[in-house]
Amino acid sequence: MEKPKVYYIKEISAESLIKIYKALGVELPGKVGVKVSTGEDGAKGYLKADLIGPFVKSLNGTILECNTAYPGARNTAADHMKVAEAHGFTSFAEVDIMDAEGEFKIPVKNGKHLEYDLVGKNLVNYDAIVNLAHGKGHAMGGFGANLKNQSIGIASRNGKAYIHSCGQSADPDVAWDLPYEQIDFIHSMAEAATAVADYLKEQGKPIVYITVMNNLSLDCDCDAHQGAPVMEDLGIVASLDPVANDQAFIDMIWKSTDPGAAELKERIDSRKGREILPYAESLGLGTREYELVEL
Repeated sequence: MEKPKVYYIKEISAESLIKIYKALGVELPGKVGVKVSTGEDGAKGYLKADLIGPFVKSLNGTILECNTAYPGARNTAADHMKVAEAHGFTSFAEVDIMDAEGEFKIPVKNGKHLEYDLVGKNLVNYDAIVNLAHGKGHAMGGFGANLKNQSIGIASRNGKAYIHSCGQSADPDVAWDLPYEQIDFIHSMAEAATAVADYLKEQGKPIVYITVMNNLSLDCDCDAHQGAPVMEDLGIVASLDPVANDQAFIDMIWKSTDPGAAELKERIDSRKGREILPYAESLGLGTREYELVEL
């Protein structure tokens, strides 16, 4: 079987983002949603308007987000829109907080932890999706890129609680107090990401995966006290396979000679972060084998 291609550009720029998307060779039809993290109020690493704006505009895309399950500046749609505006996202596109008016269930097949995934109601309105992730560390998941952006990112507020509690509760007021095993949380994210891919495929809606590997801090853009980057920027990767794309990101961290890479590796492995990749592969979401094509 032919390995999926992962395209790579070292230079991080608005032009590079458009170029790497075009290399995928996919024409996205109709109404295009671009899933990004708008970044918590106080975070610094989220993808900036000057970098992603021209690309999103070229697709006539809508920025997609969902509310957070934790207390903060983005756990209601009204507050979330204020942060999206402050962070520049409304300057170049419409922003759709997809769970502002509700959510719906999509099935999780062969899941050990989740019976279903709860996603923002407005996901139904889009004909194609760009999963545009910011690659970085994460306090709970070890690292965040396309798989996290597709699981926690597309889940509604209640859906996030359900994933974080490994299927025990979809109530954000309850979920955080429930005990769980770390590996079960990592696997729950993979199950939710696979459910989204399955749902879109069944609807005949394409999805492409792009990860910008800059501002590589140990913390997620959901952290209001996000630390400074610990290593040099790595570039941009893009693929039609989310597992391959996340694996390429991980491989670049592990191959890096940057002294700060050790900190990021420690963060990832202390949270069992890399375990999401073989489990997602076992669910049929993609493969860890890939061909790297440098542009």
